[in-house]
Amino acid sequence: MRLLLDTHAFLWWVDGGRRLSLRARRAIADPANDCLLSMASAWEMAIKVSLGKLELPVSPGRFVSDQLAANRFRALAIDLRHVGEVAALPFHHRDPFDRLLAAQALSEGLPIVSADPIFRRYGVKRVW
Repeated sequence: MRLLLDTHAFLWWVDGGRRLSLRARRAIADPANDCLLSMASAWEMAIKVSLGKLELPVSPGRFVSDQLAANRFRALAIDLRHVGEVAALPFHHRDPFDRLLAAQALSEGLPIVSADPIFRRYGVKRVW
């Protein structure tokens, strides 16, 4: 199964996974699953680093690249289908990163690994 990781799920996994639910940890660890990280999450991390809300041991680009390789995760690019899907989403909340993740999950038919229940309101299957 292909899984889209929410930004916090990715960071928590990299940090050892203790904050992830057991179901989320098992899903990410399962070698049969293909874990994807949206470039929207990389962008979100970069913004949080620049605002002083997130500390990473190296630059955000290097961190994401290193962790994708170390964990055998793949990057999910943002394409025009995803952008179009964002425009069609209802405004359940205004977080632009979550809205883009929801659009990507819907467009690609992906469940999202996330502690945030807001994704259900968009009709996205959540693994938690």
